[in-house]
Amino acid sequence: MALSRPRLTVRPFRADWWRVRWWRWAIRVVLAGVTAVVVLAAVTFVQVWWVGREDHHPRSDALVVLGASQYDGRPSAVFAARLDHALALYRQGVAPDVITIGGKQPGDRYTEAEAGAAYLRRRGIPADHVIVVPEGSDTLGSLTAVAGVMNSRHWRSTVLVTDPWHSLRSRTMARDLGLRASTSPVTTGPAVHGVDTKVHYILREGIGYRWYQLFHRASPPEATTRAV
Repeated sequence: MALSRPRLTVRPFRADWWRVRWWRWAIRVVLAGVTAVVVLAAVTFVQVWWVGREDHHPRSDALVVLGASQYDGRPSAVFAARLDHALALYRQGVAPDVITIGGKQPGDRYTEAEAGAAYLRRRGIPADHVIVVPEGSDTLGSLTAVAGVMNSRHWRSTVLVTDPWHSLRSRTMARDLGLRASTSPVTTGPAVHGVDTKVHYILREGIGYRWYQLFHRASPPEATTRAV
């Protein structure tokens, strides 16, 4: 009787992944994406908050006051807080000149830059040490104009005076424009009072900062609110 040869049984390759249905993988991918977005958002908001706590005002060529709302030549409370802080830095000798920036809204008689300059002159800064740059309807536009003025005067260093939560975005823009920019945020005024107000501005500026990083453009008007 002939002996039968043992049969070689080939078993298919097994792995755990094929047992998981495709939709489970889809859910995992979506969850991973959501987690990444949440982590990135958290990091961004912490950055905005952290830079807003820093106050660096080395000796510089000029102070630059970021504009805010004004009412027929009278700076709003937010704007006045920025101007008062710039005035204090000027008196400390941080810079010999102050630049006020900002255009105007439809129907306004004065630009933000003009209102800010008049405010500082009334408080003792000589007129020839206040430079008006009445351009820009947003931070990027105004800082672009400032960079042009500073380059024409061979100035490179500046201290930006604005609200704490606006410091990161404005500093990033200024440095991208070739300026050696530091920030000295205000510590008084409506923008720094109340937890709700702080959270509102941190969220807004976090979104604006990432938008700028992605597109190198100012935030769209519908995504921002005017400082009052």
